[in-house]
Amino acid sequence: MAKKLKRILWDKRAITPVLSNLLLTAVAVTAMSIATTATYIITTNLRETMGERLTVEDLWFNPSGSVSIYIRNVGKTSVQVTAAYVNHTNYSFTPTRFILEVDEHGWLNVSCSWVSGNVYYVDVVTTRGYHVADYYKAP
Repeated sequence: MAKKLKRILWDKRAITPVLSNLLLTAVAVTAMSIATTATYIITTNLRETMGERLTVEDLWFNPSGSVSIYIRNVGKTSVQVTAAYVNHTNYSFTPTRFILEVDEHGWLNVSCSWVSGNVYYVDVVTTRGYHVADYYKAP
């Protein structure tokens, strides 16, 4: 009996498959945890970006030579406007820190000159890169 037990303990053939199975399991668990973390990070960023929606409800060409844009946040996250383009040219706007929470709205005043009867391409851009743009004809 002691001789059989000694032979089983010294037999190394059964150790290699056990170690390879443990190593394979450890590698699989590590790979899945990395994939799960990456998926969480990517979907969180997409959720924020896809939840950002603006709509231009009104646009006025002011006699003073500026353009007033009435914007409403209809998305699921707050937005901050970082740029306003008229005919693909970046113009300054007031208020300089224009942030809209969910369901908020407000006027964005862009300081640019315009000519009556011309068509202008107006594009408003947020910090996450969302664009709301359209063509408008000056009165």
